[in-house]
Amino acid sequence: MQYGMNTLLFACPFTNESTPLFAQLKAWGFDSVEIGLVDPGDIDPQHVRRELDQHELKCSAICAIMTADRDLRGNDQQQQTGVEYLETVMEQMQVLACPKIVGPLYSAVGRTEAYEANEQQEQWKCVAGHLQKLAEKAEANQQTLCVEPLNRFETDMVNTAEQGLEMLRHIDRPAMKLHLDTFHMNIEEKFLPEAIRRAGD
Repeated sequence: MQYGMNTLLFACPFTNESTPLFAQLKAWGFDSVEIGLVDPGDIDPQHVRRELDQHELKCSAICAIMTADRDLRGNDQQQQTGVEYLETVMEQMQVLACPKIVGPLYSAVGRTEAYEANEQQEQWKCVAGHLQKLAEKAEANQQTLCVEPLNRFETDMVNTAEQGLEMLRHIDRPAMKLHLDTFHMNIEEKFLPEAIRRAGD
């Protein structure tokens, strides 16, 4: 097992100037970092990779920050901006030798609204279509996209492991996986061990 730390606990946004954090994380005994990337333009991935290598750390994941203007179920402009953000992050992941991007890739955080069933279905189709195409690119680069369910106060779309698995069934690509966060699970799941077992591999 490897132990990692999310940079959002120390630096938001994470920039080139945040990389001195790596020395401290290594001293504390961590093996890897998960970088919360608010804006891909905040870093030079070559610089960050050099700093990671210098401190013998891996970038285990990029934590995607889905803002109001990056929403795969929003209006056309929001969808386009969301896709472009994720594509740019995936390009930087190649430089960072980072295998995974994790987070609520499907929608902006904080969107908690009520929709009729037919509108919900249309939103799921829209999100699945975008993530299918992104997953195809990820597979070509040996990358993985990990959908993270959030609690009901942060999203109205994917709250439980079962809903996450349902989204994966819609997308149906091997590069799409599920990321379970026990903070959110503790709010939404009736029985955490069973939810983890359902998620399986």
